[in-house]
Amino acid sequence: MRIALFEPEIAGNVGNVMRLGACMGAGIDLIEPLGFPWDDRRVRRAAMDYIDHVEVERHASFDAFRQARAGQRLVLFTTRATQSSYDFAYRSDDILLFGKESAGVTDAVRAAVDESVRLPMRAQVRSLNLATSAGIALGEALRQTGGLPG
Repeated sequence: MRIALFEPEIAGNVGNVMRLGACMGAGIDLIEPLGFPWDDRRVRRAAMDYIDHVEVERHASFDAFRQARAGQRLVLFTTRATQSSYDFAYRSDDILLFGKESAGVTDAVRAAVDESVRLPMRAQVRSLNLATSAGIALGEALRQTGGLPG
């Protein structure tokens, strides 16, 4: 299972998602452009020494990402979806896609995904933090597919 971040803007979020991937055994795909320099020390600070235990692949564009991951199901997490992420049946080779912090994904990306789901939350609030969302989503997907680390 993999986590893909579409044009992430905050280095700390990327570092935290990388740490999540290291701890849970999930690869990370970063779809450029990034909103910060890749060598930004904030990424390393958030990922700490876990950065050496996660597979990270950078892709120059969404099209390059889709070509590299052809054949894998792409599940978008978005506040615009109606299906709950807890009522969705994950597969062990799914890619869990999250949009940029300020704007999510483009309409073209939304149209290109295989499935869209929503993390349930109270109506009074807008959204969860990117790294928090990825942690909740990955935990449920791995639980369903029997992929949680021992």
